[in-house]
Amino acid sequence: MTADVFKDIEKLEADLWEAADNLRANSKLTSSDYFMPVLGVIFLRHAANRFDAATRQIEADRECGVMPKRKVLPADYLRRRALWLPENARYDWIMKQAAVSGSDLPKLVTDAMTAIEAEFEPLQGVLPKDFGIFVTLPGLRDRPAYMCWT
Repeated sequence: MTADVFKDIEKLEADLWEAADNLRANSKLTSSDYFMPVLGVIFLRHAANRFDAATRQIEADRECGVMPKRKVLPADYLRRRALWLPENARYDWIMKQAAVSGSDLPKLVTDAMTAIEAEFEPLQGVLPKDFGIFVTLPGLRDRPAYMCWT
């Protein structure tokens, strides 16, 4: 790993601790209230990263003839250890919608979780969908608390 990667990890860790400190200090929520939504957002970001990596692998495999030029299937993503994500469950799409249209971010994330569950049966009824608790929290750099994960 390069020094830049370690700096990125250190920054991520510092940002996560700052967000947790702000949640504890500026809300009536306890860690047991927000740990599942926080883990859900981390899951969503990880799923998006895996999806993007699998998409690049699929494109490379098609270019070199390893994969036939046919419609890409969700199974193609599973073979590459990734979930196929519907567009409304892709992290970048969610952040763009929230930034451009001013959409309700907790609703977008909840809809993303619901879409993932609909596409991947083993996750049905498992993913958190209680992101609305972050809507009215004060503080966090004068933004709603849910924005700390963008």
